[in-house]
Amino acid sequence: MPRTSWASRRSAADDAAEVIASRSPAGWAQVSPWIPTTTTVTAADQHIHKEYKKPMADLGYDGKVAVITGAGGGLGRSHALELSKRGALVVVNDLGGSVDGEGGSHTAAQKVVDEIKAAGGEAVANYDTVATPEGGKAIIQTALDAFERVDIVINNAGILRDAAFKNMDASKLDPVLDVHLKGSFYVTLAAWETMRAQNYGRIVNTSSAAGIFGNFGQTNYGAAKAGIVGLTRVLAVEGAKNNIKANAIAPVAKSRMTEDLLGPLVDKLGPEFITPVVAWLAHEDVPVTGEVYSCGGGHVARIFTAVTPGWTDVESLTVEDIRDHFDEIRSEEGYLVPANLGEELQATLKALGG
Repeated sequence: MPRTSWASRRSAADDAAEVIASRSPAGWAQVSPWIPTTTTVTAADQHIHKEYKKPMADLGYDGKVAVITGAGGGLGRSHALELSKRGALVVVNDLGGSVDGEGGSHTAAQKVVDEIKAAGGEAVANYDTVATPEGGKAIIQTALDAFERVDIVINNAGILRDAAFKNMDASKLDPVLDVHLKGSFYVTLAAWETMRAQNYGRIVNTSSAAGIFGNFGQTNYGAAKAGIVGLTRVLAVEGAKNNIKANAIAPVAKSRMTEDLLGPLVDKLGPEFITPVVAWLAHEDVPVTGEVYSCGGGHVARIFTAVTPGWTDVESLTVEDIRDHFDEIRSEEGYLVPANLGEELQATLKALGG
């Protein structure tokens, strides 16, 4: 999607200017993000204008080392190119297998490394599998050998082996869990001690709406992707004291895994609409941890797990009570979004009168 210039885009400056115009003397010919020099405005108005007039500085990753799995194409390649362009040193990991995880080749990862180097960036390739503890360690060791640190881990590698649940078996379940869930676990685990020692780390995991909300024919994939949300939440809790932040995305994007599923819509869902979200979550300035973001086609939204106020009876509880108060139990009004198990437990104890 072509970028528009700062001056041509509707921005917060325009909104601020409208606020100023609405309480300024008559005679302003037009609303503009620039305050006319012939008009007297209040100090508050000038402050609003000054605050919105200047765009924020571009985000950089100079000197940061990013390990990106499944980066030989699609989303991973897009992430690698963007972070490199902004100064990151990149490990491009890709086994080079098929969509269902069979085979392997060095071509995909090396091609992305060559692209990065041709553009003036620094990158090295890694061809190990994410699906084993040994593979995870080898991927991170590649970063340590080449760049002596690891700042960012983007777990993006994935495969598909879809089938209706009645046709699901271990040959379809185990490889998907191995690559998506265990792969995210093993690569992050291998980087964890380094991140703790340097008191810094950013982890971005790749979940999916198939796991968070459900999708036909993807019990294996959905289970793996839902597990990644749990992994992300616990990493956020454990990493907090060492400035390690972990977040996840649930992308809808064109890739080898989705182009046959999304039909004509796929052309509007390029990786370039996902990578900015990932890059922000991987940046040192990101203010959140343990969160999940839906993204696709230019739309970005937060997905969160909430707890309803529910219903309480500490004297006695019967099956009939649950039936009779089920609507109240399910009511979403006044829901709570706990950051961790402790906050959810506090809410429960409060409801119990504790």
